[in-house]
Amino acid sequence: MQHYFWNDWYLSWGWFLWLGIMLLVFSSMGNWRYTYAAHRKYGQPVQKDAIDILNERYARGQITREQFKQIKSELAELG
Repeated sequence: MQHYFWNDWYLSWGWFLWLGIMLLVFSSMGNWRYTYAAHRKYGQPVQKDAIDILNERYARGQITREQFKQIKSELAELG
């Protein structure tokens, strides 16, 4: 009876080693994808427009109604 290298591996516990390696590879890819998505979602700061900042300042009471109207009209002229 002639034995070849791969036959000995597949007939004994060698397949278990390859199964473990594949499990490790797939779990590492899943972990990488999860952490990539999580950092991408929460890593970037929210960008506000000028009108949003103006509305926040008016809501906090930092500027008066007249100042709010004036700045809002100037922003409308710009773009």
